[in-house]
Amino acid sequence: MPSSPTALSAVALGRAAAPKLARLLTYRTVSSRVPEEMEPDQFEAFIAALPELFPLVSAGLQLERVNGFGLLYRWPGTASPDAAAGDAAAVDGAAVDAADGRGPAVLMAHYDVVPVEDPSRWDYPPFAGTVTETSIEGRGALDDKGALAALLEAAEQLLSEGFAPAGDIYFSFGNNEETAGDTAAAAAALLAERGIRPWLVLDEGGAVASGAFPFVSAPLAVVGVSEKGILDVELAVEDAGGHASTPNRRGATARLARAVVRLDRRPFPAALPDVSVEMVQRLSGSAPLPLRPVLGNARHLRGALTRVFGMLGGEPNAMTRTTVAVTQLRGSKGSNVLATRATANANVRVAVGETVASTVSRLRSIIRDPKVSLRVVEGNEPSPVSATDNAQFALLAETIRTCFPDAVPVPYIMLGGTDARRFTSICEAVYRFAPFRMSAADRASIHADNERLGIETFGEGITFYKALMGAL
Repeated sequence: MPSSPTALSAVALGRAAAPKLARLLTYRTVSSRVPEEMEPDQFEAFIAALPELFPLVSAGLQLERVNGFGLLYRWPGTASPDAAAGDAAAVDGAAVDAADGRGPAVLMAHYDVVPVEDPSRWDYPPFAGTVTETSIEGRGALDDKGALAALLEAAEQLLSEGFAPAGDIYFSFGNNEETAGDTAAAAAALLAERGIRPWLVLDEGGAVASGAFPFVSAPLAVVGVSEKGILDVELAVEDAGGHASTPNRRGATARLARAVVRLDRRPFPAALPDVSVEMVQRLSGSAPLPLRPVLGNARHLRGALTRVFGMLGGEPNAMTRTTVAVTQLRGSKGSNVLATRATANANVRVAVGETVASTVSRLRSIIRDPKVSLRVVEGNEPSPVSATDNAQFALLAETIRTCFPDAVPVPYIMLGGTDARRFTSICEAVYRFAPFRMSAADRASIHADNERLGIETFGEGITFYKALMGAL
């Protein structure tokens, strides 16, 4: 079946830029909370490669290093009083375009990646940056070097065409999104110090997802308008210990195991938030005819839809409630020694409407054991919900419809976390959308084996960012 002109254009764009992304994938910019496990030279090499790969961006945009390896580019707008001055330190980006009320925009990505567990399970070496006939292979292709490369390639092409934005455009590229995320926080704080309140912030998050919603065949362009809070809680039990030949009932490990089982058996209560109701209503037109009136009337059928989402499990279920996953267990260091201390880490994704404090309180009530202590290791509240009836969301939706005409733009609450949450204090319009088509298999490869980005998909992402920046 012949490709459409748009698809052919996307293939050509993706193929031409594929070597650039492939080069960026060769740098082992792996995040770790343990400084000794990181390779600073790889981060420096990644940064050093950018001027070579994107020379017009390097020459035309102002660049600052943030928090060591973070990158903050500024593309001065023609409406900025200092557009020709080139003094990044003196910028007051709070100026607003009088024509349409817009201010600066911040487009985000991160270039750190998660570790590779077993390279032998990959079809291609994960840090080789292999380009095949149809894809670019390697760790970070989807999360999130692909978006960073698409952004820079789009800017490179716009600069070659003589384009200059009306208002300032910032690129904020983080180096530790997968761990601390404090680089994004530092970038947001830097803009705040300069009086810059962005009109729009766009980071990774949603995608043009196929097979994302039961009974809907059309791809959904899911735009994150909020994200769940992220909470790590340590469960711990202390005990006298002793020799394994003479165990006591309800020792540290047994008591901890009972607590873990209780958490597994008693999920948090389910509720369909307003954003999810709006999502269902917006996609109702793409559902089979018998389902359209049901989905279109989601606001009045919220209770029934909540139960259906819960029964579907996986992503639909996670959209309705705070989720708890016990990810780490520790006990005795010896095979014949009773543990004096047993611990478990519960990774909790806090639903919008809940708080860290209310979540910890409910965990205690579910466990029902005063001998199991709970300690918050790290906690972030759910993000504020950005509007869907404003000019910013309308611009994103229109750009999506132009670049992905078969997709249905819908809002949703992100289940994972992004650097975008660090910008909600300086911007009310913070969204999360990576302009790539992703199948269920593609989404499953993120943080897993055989991460890859299709060449045509990469080209579509470049097209999206060009269109978006051209409209800012």
